[in-house]
Amino acid sequence: MSFTEFVSNYELARTEGIVLRYLASAYKALEHTVPDDLKSEDLEDLIAWLGELVRQVDSSLLDEWEQLANPEEMTAEEAQERADQVKPVTSNARAFRVLVRNAMFRRVELAALDNVDELGEMDGESGWDADAWGEAMDKYWDEYEDLGTGPDARGPKLLSIVEEPQNSLWRVRQTFADPNGDHDWGISAEVDLVASDAEGRAVVKVTDVGQL
Repeated sequence: MSFTEFVSNYELARTEGIVLRYLASAYKALEHTVPDDLKSEDLEDLIAWLGELVRQVDSSLLDEWEQLANPEEMTAEEAQERADQVKPVTSNARAFRVLVRNAMFRRVELAALDNVDELGEMDGESGWDADAWGEAMDKYWDEYEDLGTGPDARGPKLLSIVEEPQNSLWRVRQTFADPNGDHDWGISAEVDLVASDAEGRAVVKVTDVGQL
């Protein structure tokens, strides 16, 4: 979920600036106060994602702070120039991976709720409308009674990413955590890197939902 989607979903338009500053403060606290040797992979991912989320909306909230924290690395003029430039969202590979992972898992969560209408709204332009999602998930429910959404379901073992920079895309496969542990169902998609940079979010185009 992007910052804009977050604000819209929770109807926070009137307090958008306050929310953004709060997120920026949270990023600064995590980045500056947690010792590096105590930062797990998951925490590193969270910090990278949070920083990129803020930068895509208003990078000045972080660039000026980073200049104050590391004055030897960046002058005030350089900090201002950097603040005026919006970096492509794909330039921070770690943070972008988190965006892709979140986008794919959001579809898993909706599929687990059998919310094909919202899935159709997300993926209708790529040919996966509510009917297409419904047909695919009906086949899954014929085999299984549950679709996991816990920590294991969200883990990196169930997400495959193949980077194809020459084609300006990533090919991803989010495997479902079925109750039998078969792991033979999932969502295949392409991530359009050019479109992602243009929109400041992970642009995911579902290509298949079903068995491997």
